[in-house]
Amino acid sequence: MMAILLFLASFCFAQSIMVDQFGYREGAKKIAVINYNPGTQLQVINNASQTAAFSGTPTAFNSGQTDAASGDKIWHFDFSSVTAPGKYYIMDQSNNIRSYSFRIGNDVYNDVLKAAVKTFYYQRAGMAKTAQYAGEEWTDAMCFAQDKYTRDFFRKNVASTERDLSGGWFDAGDYNKYTKWTADYIAEMLLMYEENPNAFTDDFGIPESGNGTPDILDEAKWGLDWLLKMQNNDGSMLSVQGLAHGSPPSSVTNPSYYGPANATAAFGSAKAFAIAARIFDSDEFKNAAIKAWEWGIAHSDSMFSNNVNSNNSSGLAAGNQEITDNGTFARDENLATAAWYLFELTENENLLAIVEENLIKFPLFAWSNFMDHYRHSSHMLYIRYINNSRGNQTLKNDIRNRMKTAFAKTGDFNGSNGYASDGYRAFIKDYNWGSNKAKADYGLTFYKWNTVDASINAQEFKERAEGYLHYIHGVNPFNMVYLTNMERYGSSRSQKTFYHSWFNEDKTPAPGFLPGGPNANYKWDACCPSSCGSTDNNAMCNLVSIPTGLPPAKMYVETAVGWPINSWEITENSNGYQLAYIRLLSNFVDRGATNPVKKRETIQNFKIAQTKDALHIFGDKALQISLYNMKGKLLLKQQSSGGTLSVNLQNIPSGVYIARISYGSEVSKIILPIQ
Repeated sequence: MMAILLFLASFCFAQSIMVDQFGYREGAKKIAVINYNPGTQLQVINNASQTAAFSGTPTAFNSGQTDAASGDKIWHFDFSSVTAPGKYYIMDQSNNIRSYSFRIGNDVYNDVLKAAVKTFYYQRAGMAKTAQYAGEEWTDAMCFAQDKYTRDFFRKNVASTERDLSGGWFDAGDYNKYTKWTADYIAEMLLMYEENPNAFTDDFGIPESGNGTPDILDEAKWGLDWLLKMQNNDGSMLSVQGLAHGSPPSSVTNPSYYGPANATAAFGSAKAFAIAARIFDSDEFKNAAIKAWEWGIAHSDSMFSNNVNSNNSSGLAAGNQEITDNGTFARDENLATAAWYLFELTENENLLAIVEENLIKFPLFAWSNFMDHYRHSSHMLYIRYINNSRGNQTLKNDIRNRMKTAFAKTGDFNGSNGYASDGYRAFIKDYNWGSNKAKADYGLTFYKWNTVDASINAQEFKERAEGYLHYIHGVNPFNMVYLTNMERYGSSRSQKTFYHSWFNEDKTPAPGFLPGGPNANYKWDACCPSSCGSTDNNAMCNLVSIPTGLPPAKMYVETAVGWPINSWEITENSNGYQLAYIRLLSNFVDRGATNPVKKRETIQNFKIAQTKDALHIFGDKALQISLYNMKGKLLLKQQSSGGTLSVNLQNIPSGVYIARISYGSEVSKIILPIQ
């Protein structure tokens, strides 16, 4: 099996000079990490000319002390002064060791982002994967057509319970579809687009590419269409849809089943619908958000756990998305987050009061200035709240001060034994299930921290954030890109297999998937080595040599073998992991100002400039602009005979619009975000 061959490479911690295998932006901080005692001089070699672009001395990390997370003694080599676009590698001539090649250029992550986003196309249920979009290697016929006839899990034989629940995304390496988690994914897509629309274009290679809408919005719409199907007439949201498994997905013919409504699904969906209503200027999503919210408020104690024996739901999907322990504060957060985004949409002051009542229940208050990466979504809600013009300023100041105190505490984020203690420049407190998501979440926190603490060096913290990308891109103890099959995008060594029902150990995975990452608690199933039910089953414990007792950052093996190796604890993908990475990555993508956001651009033969309240178009011919919402409704139309055409945007709600601009005989259509 492929996995048997791969574990040998995964456990081989060779002497390495580790770099971001895709490359570095021209002005980025560029630090290679070295896990052996290097020579006194290293060189950055230009691939084309084979000449040295830079020579410098590596420095021992932490005075030569062992890095706790990896167990490595580490040196750093700073070559930030190399800014000329091109392809390079780093050479240690005294030890005859060189790094993988990498590129320098401001566009080094552009196609990486496309590959990472496109994984959602491969995760789509209810769609054939054609060679035009999937590539010849990953084609598949229509899958899960049976989802049009999904029945109630508890009334499987009652035909009247059938619902059309086709569409949506496989959640992870399994094919199940979860309402709350899908809502979270949709919200992440829309918020990251709102944060940096310039990163997302209309050419990601999915069926909707070329339709004039950025593909990230098309992908969010795919999820939204399924989420609408999960809503009952009374506003409640079905909690989960359980699908069978097989490879390829089209081979699965077993029926799918749904679970009953609960408050967790209702509030999660209200959030996603509210954000979508604002971004797409959609009454349909607005009505869905309000209905889900009102049902959730009326049934706030409604709970349903899938796949547990206590309520006879065993076998309905896999992961349990129900929030059962209020001590985690997650139920309060779920409520407050939905209320906040509904408030952004409606400006209903009663919703703001609910938000502010619940914000002070979170660990930041309840546990005395406490932050950790398990509460990343709470931190993002706090940051959005304190940076909004509305809300209680006294509460905002209190939150800001508490966050600053928590961020500087020992053992996490920026305190001692925090960021500065990590030799690979990508500190996380714990390597648990989904550690690669934690890496991305930490990175985004550092990226946004200047909006919390204006006294910090914003550029330095954004460089730290970019370091978390470098970790995922190869600056890690395995000298491996933690994305699948990325050699065609510039990597030299990327993930070749991961746990997935379609891309199993015998199937090369599609590019761009992010596995969970090292897990300090990873181990084979408890039945190993001798209690798995039969001699043949026991022998399966030896299919892969799994890591045992290694430092936490090395508790990983590249394998797709499921039970009893339980590789899903380290290599399974998740749409949640994927979007955490994509959101961080999108902040470092440069497409040359593709979208006209608050900057002047030349489009064909005219120029435009956007400010907060107006759009200005400059030319010497007749100009006309028509502004449409994403549903195609005409909102305004203005024209001039020549010169400058200024359009007042003050009465246009925040969202994403389509502007059709006529300049003489030329016509251009552009995506226009308005904030």
